Amino acid sequence: MARVVIIGGGPGGYEAASAAAQLGAEVTVVDSDGIGGSCVLTDCVPSKTLIATAEVMTEVEDAGQLGVRLDDGDDDPANSVRVDLSVVNKRVKALAAAQSEGISRRLADDKVRVINGRGRLDGPETVVVGDERLDADVVLIATGARPRVLKGSEPDGERILTWEQVYELDELPERLIVVGSGVTGAEFASAYDALGSDVVLVSSRDRVLPGEDKDAAEVLEDVFKRRGMTVLGKSRAESVKRQGDGVIVTLTDGRTVEGSHALLAVGSLPNTEDMGLVESGVSLGDGGFVTVDRVSRTTARGVYAAGDCTGVLMLASVAAMQGRIAMSHALGDAVAPLDLSTVSSNVFTAPEIATVGLTQAVLDAGGSTAMVVKVPLRDNARAKMQGNRDGFVKLFCLPNTGIIVGGVVVAPRASELIHPISLAVGARLTVDQMAQSFTVYPSVSGSIAEAARRLHLRS
Repeated sequence: MARVVIIGGGPGGYEAASAAAQLGAEVTVVDSDGIGGSCVLTDCVPSKTLIATAEVMTEVEDAGQLGVRLDDGDDDPANSVRVDLSVVNKRVKALAAAQSEGISRRLADDKVRVINGRGRLDGPETVVVGDERLDADVVLIATGARPRVLKGSEPDGERILTWEQVYELDELPERLIVVGSGVTGAEFASAYDALGSDVVLVSSRDRVLPGEDKDAAEVLEDVFKRRGMTVLGKSRAESVKRQGDGVIVTLTDGRTVEGSHALLAVGSLPNTEDMGLVESGVSLGDGGFVTVDRVSRTTARGVYAAGDCTGVLMLASVAAMQGRIAMSHALGDAVAPLDLSTVSSNVFTAPEIATVGLTQAVLDAGGSTAMVVKVPLRDNARAKMQGNRDGFVKLFCLPNTGIIVGGVVVAPRASELIHPISLAVGARLTVDQMAQSFTVYPSVSGSIAEAARRLHLRS
């Protein structure tokens, strides 16, 4: 029986553990943060639970245009609805704990041993946890990542916060300065704006979400500004300091921004220090991320890595897939290497931005000859009924064959709408096949079929 030792209990770790157990291995998980890792306990699950409340507030804010009125006579429902952040955060932490407990039960059912502690390698075949030495035929490193902070701007957990610390707040920030306009920064800026905070978003680039589809980012930034958010483009933060009961953010050009709280969203650092990785033959790349191939192998024989510690498209779904692929490869099961061109992702803002496959940036840079069509959401009958006008559906297909190679959806619940496009990309369906599939009328998904029909006329 193969002995598998997994260091880290996040998605890459616990998914790998279950996969290895099902393949007949003796599995041990070494974890110091709690099963589920930061994804479940301090990052993805908590943030999306917070955002769920923000979504309700966005719907309330927009309810007036649908004819919704409250009994108190106020024409704007948003004026009569408020958020109790202490209750919201209590629910956030309870749901995270419940999710962690559920995963723990699953590992117990799979007969996976869990050791509470910090693991390190002593060679590629031995994991050390405290005084215990674990011999292993296969080792998986799945230690995740942590928030990066600005030098000299260390979070205090009260006024200067990372995304792991916001759930300790009992009251809404009066004026929240979000430093960083990537996915994390944009999501929290969108959420707290909907919850009722005055939000300032500091972006070092010329637009928000510089790594996402340019058209999608422009829609979102327009929505942010229209809802009253202050977006400071081309404004790099130099420092964040506590100032009495507030904070002051100093920009590199000398300008200052004052607020009640600051949220740092300036990237992540891998948890790979002091683990004996390099000494055991595991190569680390730029920033300390573990170097892996498409089946999750490191440069040390028998040692694999998965999740955010590898820096490979830092998504929970990718971490889980990396972990499963690693175990299949190590234990001799059928395996398909990781294919990032089929990965779908979502930015949980209002509206959401979901993507899969080919990107507009690659197309614009001449890296593809694909054709593209964009169908505005304002032309969709269901979107009009719901009062949604911001967003679009974009499809990419190859010329001549019409094979769908990518897509972008900007809309409420885009995370759900991207799935048919993901299926099309993964199965190499054509625009004709997509166009000939029935959609419900009226439905927002009808715009996906409409985009396919338009591409048929061009292919």
